[in-house]
Amino acid sequence: MPPRARQSPVWSNGEVLDLISVWGEEAVQSQLCSSYRNYDTFRQISRDTMEMGHDRDTLQCRVKVKELRNAYHKAREANRRSGAAPMTCHFYKELDAILRGNPTSTLKTTMDNSEPSSTRQEEESGSEDAEEEGDSPSS
Repeated sequence: MPPRARQSPVWSNGEVLDLISVWGEEAVQSQLCSSYRNYDTFRQISRDTMEMGHDRDTLQCRVKVKELRNAYHKAREANRRSGAAPMTCHFYKELDAILRGNPTSTLKTTMDNSEPSSTRQEEESGSEDAEEEGDSPSS
């Protein structure tokens, strides 16, 4: 039997949050979606986390992102089943912001949904304008 690969040290919460913030950037998500071979993207993620003071190589970052994505999808799928006890994973809110299509992972954006987005406001005002135009007589 071949010798086991040496495991990397456990990720701290700070390291994971920094990794998520870099991985969640719109440009990074765009690169990951547009290319099947994403080694260069994960190399850049590794460099960015190193600039934040963490010592993680490309493979470690790739594996951790994969683990986070799988844990998120597992929790989300479990919550879709009726009658199932609510399930979550570490960093669920941050991951949800990225994996639901919102590339920002700031706490304010994930928590503050009381204000409608400018797009929604424009759509609502646009539909009201259309109704008003249809109701008013033309000269």
